[in-house]
Amino acid sequence: MTSSWRALRRRLLTPNVAETTLDKRGFHKKSPAAQERLENVGKAFITGYAHAVEARTSADAMARIEELPDWLHGFACEGAAMGLAVLDGLPFGRSDNVRRFLATPGGAAYQHLAYVGIGWAMARLPRFRWPKPSSLDPVLAPLVLDGYGFHQAYFHTARYVDGKYQDQNFPWPGGRHGSYANNAIDQGIGRASWFVRGTDPVLVADLLDTFPERRRPDLWAGVGLAATYAGGGDDRSVAERELRTLRARAGDYRGNLAQGSAFAANARVRAGVVPAHSALATQVLCGSTPQEAARLTDELRPGYQPDGDKPAYEVWRQRLADAFVSLGGVNT
Repeated sequence: MTSSWRALRRRLLTPNVAETTLDKRGFHKKSPAAQERLENVGKAFITGYAHAVEARTSADAMARIEELPDWLHGFACEGAAMGLAVLDGLPFGRSDNVRRFLATPGGAAYQHLAYVGIGWAMARLPRFRWPKPSSLDPVLAPLVLDGYGFHQAYFHTARYVDGKYQDQNFPWPGGRHGSYANNAIDQGIGRASWFVRGTDPVLVADLLDTFPERRRPDLWAGVGLAATYAGGGDDRSVAERELRTLRARAGDYRGNLAQGSAFAANARVRAGVVPAHSALATQVLCGSTPQEAARLTDELRPGYQPDGDKPAYEVWRQRLADAFVSLGGVNT
């Protein structure tokens, strides 16, 4: 494929970065610093997407992503995975673009974010072009649904956030644990809520209080992940105060909040990039360092599908939430 054709493909397929601004989305603006942070995240996502659909190889795309500030690499990889999953879903061309990206050292380091990016692509592809669940890590596959949920809450906020929409018969992945899909989607909606409410902990908590109680554990887990991975954009003293407010407002869901935070810490440590805002959030929400939270996350991950009616991913999440409650760090 010629470079001119790849450049055309980039122009045709890449979303407009203006779609990620808070003004365009109608999201709350807490402060100029928070707005800048969230919009930088959106730009990095689109940048990663654009590099991936234009690059000759996955390694080339990763090399371009590494030109960004290191704390944004994960968001760019998420966008890259979306772009590559869109290419995989097109009727012509390669169908193994995501797999090849994950086989690169950089792609492997951001595997969790890449799975989320696949979910973004699913939201824009016809269902018959969705990836086969059997092609994914069986423990991590629900992260794809997390990405789908984030996309829907981010771009269809009135329906999924304000209207509390939930598809009771979501068709993917199906099978024995198919009914779990909405739990994973709600984790993505919780993550998006951090963006929708502009990282304001009071507004985020007020929003989650409007959802049915059965959905709140998953939503709070998503908030914990976003607050830790993306951060709030303000200086340390403000950020610490806001994180403590968030933890207090989580109430009975503090374990879920800590679980999401630990997942974010694990992703940061896995990639070797732990910015100060992620370390602070892990300390406040988990009562531990990112390295300790990441280690516990790895230790509690099931190595296989346990017996019972819950997928391994949910068993993993519950083990982690219970562990942080037992350790007491989330209750101080």
